[in-house]
Amino acid sequence: MQIQRTILWIIFSMSLLFLWDNWQRHNGKPTMFGQSKPVATQAADGGGGKPGEKPSAPQAGSGADSAVPNAAVAPATVPAAGSQSTGAPATTSAPAGAGRMLTLENDVIRLSIGTVGAVVHRAELLQHKEIDSRDVVDTLKAAVLGGPKARTDLGNVVLLSDNSKETYIAQTGLIGAPTGASFPTHRVPMQVAAGPARNDGQSSVTLVAESGGVKLTRRYTLEPGSYVLKVRDEVANVSDKTVSPTQYMQLTRDDHKAPGDSKFYSTYTGPVVYNEEGKFQKVSFDNIAEGKKDFERKTNDGWVGMIQHYFASAWIPAEKLPREFYGAKVGDKLYSIGIKSPIGEIAPGASVAREMQLYVGPQDQRVLEKLAPGLDLTVDYGWLTAVAKPIYWLLEQLHKVVGNWGWAIVLLTLIIKTLFFPLQAASYRSMARMKAVTPRLQAMRERYGEDRAKLNQAMMELYKQEKINPLGGCLPIVVQIPVFIALYWVLLASVEMRNAPWLGWITNLAAPDQYGILPLIMAASMFVQTMLNPKPPDPVQAKMMTLMPIVFSVMFFFFPAGLVLYWLVNNLYSIAQQWVITKKINAPKS
Repeated sequence: MQIQRTILWIIFSMSLLFLWDNWQRHNGKPTMFGQSKPVATQAADGGGGKPGEKPSAPQAGSGADSAVPNAAVAPATVPAAGSQSTGAPATTSAPAGAGRMLTLENDVIRLSIGTVGAVVHRAELLQHKEIDSRDVVDTLKAAVLGGPKARTDLGNVVLLSDNSKETYIAQTGLIGAPTGASFPTHRVPMQVAAGPARNDGQSSVTLVAESGGVKLTRRYTLEPGSYVLKVRDEVANVSDKTVSPTQYMQLTRDDHKAPGDSKFYSTYTGPVVYNEEGKFQKVSFDNIAEGKKDFERKTNDGWVGMIQHYFASAWIPAEKLPREFYGAKVGDKLYSIGIKSPIGEIAPGASVAREMQLYVGPQDQRVLEKLAPGLDLTVDYGWLTAVAKPIYWLLEQLHKVVGNWGWAIVLLTLIIKTLFFPLQAASYRSMARMKAVTPRLQAMRERYGEDRAKLNQAMMELYKQEKINPLGGCLPIVVQIPVFIALYWVLLASVEMRNAPWLGWITNLAAPDQYGILPLIMAASMFVQTMLNPKPPDPVQAKMMTLMPIVFSVMFFFFPAGLVLYWLVNNLYSIAQQWVITKKINAPKS
């Protein structure tokens, strides 16, 4: 019993510690566990600039390009190529050094592409609105203290962006030029050869650049209803010598947290890589800064990406081409993850075409799994992916039947709880027997006082006499824990929950219940469960078990409504099961 008491105290103490730390972070104070220190590194192109500075962009043919392309955006000193364009519209909000901004758009996404390097500077998701992630505490502050009101101007989600506050862009180009020359990189001004134009709903633009004896013709194509930007590079050798360029594709992002991220639960934000040999791997910003690149480097398959809660971007090269993954810190809190792929030798007058895809959009598993192997793993279920995927499939099928994600969650929870009923019943029977002998255990405690040895011996004899396993109520629950944790991650990671209503006041299953109704009902259900469970003979343990529903219920005020709904249904069904089993055990025998 002493061991059990120690374990319970450890769980309770750690829960309080993490709860307090989350509360501190929620109020803008630093975490108790410290932050990793930034590592100063040189720019990835070896340009010799100071750490954190964005090096100036070389003009076409002004110098050798780097082994790893520099990810910094060209500064304002780079001349725009607007005078050489075909009249495509430009916006006034172009980032410094981006040149003119060209727009490709369909019914789901709007992309802004700069004429300098054809960099994708902005991606606006037209069918995904921002969410008001206020929790009940913020709502109370607004009501009592006159805090911020609920937002009514929620715009579209902007995934890629490039401004003074944040950087998240997609770049591609060519490196490997002879010494003293430079191939067209993402920092070289390009001419608009055609477009932007629409044809049968398809939006496209063609840009051209020539330097280092190579002419690069790049065509961007965006098809209707697709989050995939198709990229076709035609590399022509216009010199009198053989050239061997290497194509690179990279995503460059600072380490800012995704908008709407909760301080009470953590989701991964950062670079990822995938290939058949190393499978899906996360490459954190800190690891890149510290030079820890333990992912597979050279392979003939795979892709690189950046993920955040609900959304992802990824460069997907053509299949069966040799490639090398790389990651680099390229500025102050600025990181790149990319792929280099050698094109091979190109004779004078010859040309080679390469195609790749850039995905920028929601983590829709059905869409992602069709694009590239492993791309659906950007939906981050952690180490329980093998369990979580079948659960997601079942949730999806239930949604097809009921047409509402909230009711699909209710049905899914009931189905899983029913499947585990035999194990749960064994747990409840054990707890019912423990509850029946609780008065006798309390009498033993009073009889033996502080003599722990005799008390434990008497308790063991009682358990043996009544055929009670002290851990019988715990072991069946432990078996179920992986399944219910996987279900938790399915509900937390599924983009389908965003702005999905359930009923009444619950209009967004991905945001906290602003009125706190679901968490309050769930807190009440936890108290009922505590009353049904056997009371620990130790008064300290008894007090701790009484307090735990309060401690854990507080966290649910900050959790998405979909997760709270799942836990509430789980609790209510558990109470019903436990009440029925306990009633049968306590029924008088005829």
